[in-house]
Amino acid sequence: MRGKFLLTGLLLAATVLPAMAQVKVHEWKLDNGLKLIVKEDHRAPVVVSQVWYKIGASYEPNGLTGISHVLEHLMFKGTEKYPAGEFSRIISSNGGRENAFTGRDYTAYFQRLEKSRLHVSFELEADRMRGLLLDDKEFQKEVRVVMEERRLRTEDKPESLTYEQFNATAFVTSPYRNPVIGWMNDLENLNIDDLKSWYQKWYAPNNATVVVVGDVDPKAVLKLARKYFEPLKTSTIRPPRPQLETTQRGLREIRVETPARVPYILMGYHVPVLKTAKDTNEAYALEVLAGILDGGDSARLARQLVRDKQIATAAGAGYSLNNRMNGLLLLEANPAQGANMDAVQAALLEQVKQLREQPVTQAELDRVKAQVVANDVYEKDSVFYQAMQIGMLETVGMDWRVGEEYVKRIRAITAEQIQAVAKKYLTEENLTIARLVPLPMDQKKSRPHAVSGGHH
Repeated sequence: MRGKFLLTGLLLAATVLPAMAQVKVHEWKLDNGLKLIVKEDHRAPVVVSQVWYKIGASYEPNGLTGISHVLEHLMFKGTEKYPAGEFSRIISSNGGRENAFTGRDYTAYFQRLEKSRLHVSFELEADRMRGLLLDDKEFQKEVRVVMEERRLRTEDKPESLTYEQFNATAFVTSPYRNPVIGWMNDLENLNIDDLKSWYQKWYAPNNATVVVVGDVDPKAVLKLARKYFEPLKTSTIRPPRPQLETTQRGLREIRVETPARVPYILMGYHVPVLKTAKDTNEAYALEVLAGILDGGDSARLARQLVRDKQIATAAGAGYSLNNRMNGLLLLEANPAQGANMDAVQAALLEQVKQLREQPVTQAELDRVKAQVVANDVYEKDSVFYQAMQIGMLETVGMDWRVGEEYVKRIRAITAEQIQAVAKKYLTEENLTIARLVPLPMDQKKSRPHAVSGGHH
């Protein structure tokens, strides 16, 4: 689940980190409110350009869930200047790659090009930032594509379906209860006017951050940004009202019954994130705590539940400290064949109990910190990841410099701080548990699949 801790060696970290620390980052705000952040990386003649909009699933009101993701699909369907398909064709003809993604807190579009072709990216992105043609025929086609995507990725995948039901139970008032792809009923009732209003409101320079990382001259990038983005008109942006999650007052449990081959259990505790924690050390301590549980073969869940007790075929933990709002610390497992689901749940809860009652060992701390440092260096070797880290932090309302502090802050976390957050947040009254109870696979109804497509 985590994917955050990849052990590649401290020697690499020691040799590369000082060099990365020298890299300069430049930032400007254009007259129309667009934020431009440029990071120099001259190791290869390439450039990554990303446009981040402060809009995603957590901004969507009931009845309009999924609209941000549908709009992301439609952003490739043409403007007056560049008809449908031209955006991708032009990027490809310039030797580039491009795509987009929608999350809870942002929607982002990116291109990777040879360094002299940055102007191509800027011209195309500026053109569709305010000039998108939203055609009803294209909308009808793409919303069907998204509905089929939802069937394939959620409704036909038992664990994904369980995760969706789990979120809708764990969160009551937070918009994080809604899936990024949207509820099917909302997708069925979206119309082109909904999309036009959403686009006009949120896709504006004063709601966007452009991040450029690569072999570039920052002043030249600024000149290009002023040429292509500064003429664009602003929108009236009112920040969304705070939708804080109500305090949970007792254990919540659900069963999800659906055709599946293997059972699955998912548990989550409400926790703060970096942006919301009164003491930011708590977020870093939770990050390390998740690494103690799930950071490779020597982590606790893999060692104790999978190898020693052999009651699970897989077990993991997850935590994202860079959300816009409070999130969850997650634990999951697939029971081994013949293993009792109650026993697996009890084993996961025992792991939590140990974290509350006993400090983690110095050896465990050293392992996780070594993995964090090495993985951070590994990821920063990618210009795309460097841009993504900057864009994500800025778009959820934090400063990009927070990312530069990550390794130092993780290294400073102590066993006492980990035990403190475990005692404070990993409590039964703060817990939601979902169990996937498999039904026979032959109960799965066959249905015709819609035409697939889309940009992803």
